[in-house]
Amino acid sequence: MAASSSKVALVVDDSMVVRKVAGRILRHLGFRVSCCVDGLDALEQCRKEMPDLILLDWHMPRMDGMAFLNRLKEEHSGRMPRIAFCTTENQPREIEEALSAGADEYIMKPFDENIIRLKLEQIGFALQES
Repeated sequence: MAASSSKVALVVDDSMVVRKVAGRILRHLGFRVSCCVDGLDALEQCRKEMPDLILLDWHMPRMDGMAFLNRLKEEHSGRMPRIAFCTTENQPREIEEALSAGADEYIMKPFDENIIRLKLEQIGFALQES
């Protein structure tokens, strides 16, 4: 296993297509990737293994992205992962709300590898293609 693959990413999105595409991109950038369909599943996953990065959708059933982010901050007092909201919400009010709640970056859907790479580099990840 390459040294770059020691970073763990969690993709939280109710769309199977988005989970597959984001997962493939993140693996290519050297992450070990897990996926969850909503915030409740993501909380359980974070309780087992806290990832280095969370790509987080806003609108999901059972628990949306904002509720997940707030719960994660309540439950986890240690080092928080980098969190990038990855959503179709594009109003300045929503972007400000996400960043104020603790998100590190905001990625608009649809996205591609170049966008993901740029945003992750902006929040401090040194990326290598695997």
